[in-house]
Amino acid sequence: MLLRLPTSVPEARQCLADGAVPIGGATLLWATWQRDGFPGLAVSLREVPEANVVGRETLGGAVLLHRIDATVPDVLRLAAATIGTGAVRRTATVGGNIVGSTLRCLLPPALALDARATVLEPDGVREADLAEVVAKRPVLLGLRWRAPLASAYRKLPAEPGGEPPLVVASALHAEDGERRRLRVAVRDGYDVLTGTTRCDTGAGDALDALRDTALGDLPATAWEAVRPQVTGLLEGSGQN
Repeated sequence: MLLRLPTSVPEARQCLADGAVPIGGATLLWATWQRDGFPGLAVSLREVPEANVVGRETLGGAVLLHRIDATVPDVLRLAAATIGTGAVRRTATVGGNIVGSTLRCLLPPALALDARATVLEPDGVREADLAEVVAKRPVLLGLRWRAPLASAYRKLPAEPGGEPPLVVASALHAEDGERRRLRVAVRDGYDVLTGTTRCDTGAGDALDALRDTALGDLPATAWEAVRPQVTGLLEGSGQN
């Protein structure tokens, strides 16, 4: 297998046009390749600057999980810290987790942040929403969002070999004037549900409004995790 390491977006585009298979840390692909055979040509974005940014409102697709620090919102930082082992976090990438993984542990935080994706294709770079990224699995160049006022994350314990652990991610966003908007994303099994509501009154009203969104389909056990996170986030931000 020939691995190309482009140093610019145009070079990376050409690699894709040449038929190169995108890889990150290859933690999810290695076993498949060992079973089915290795591709003749692969490409990694680890030398492309745009894919390696860690900022207050942006995160590159080639960023290794262990590099995600307090520069980004808490909801992303805390999520990254719970993925796999230290060895996994030193090799796995943001793009590999969101695009290549079945668990997609970074997807709920990204949805809570209302993030948009920048994707790389043979004919150019464009913006996409996260639903398209999950469905079509393009090459993820990076994520962008507006910095929230506050955010929170929780992953519940799970039995080894059982269902994926429940994940609750939330972020409080500023709107025009004094208005506030709350976005919550929950991974229940392999499904990720989201809900959004204004929260200019109190936590109780916000929780009631969230029950009228897709989150209303969550089981009672999931709401036991959603309720204290939303209450703590809003009360900690003065929304009581």
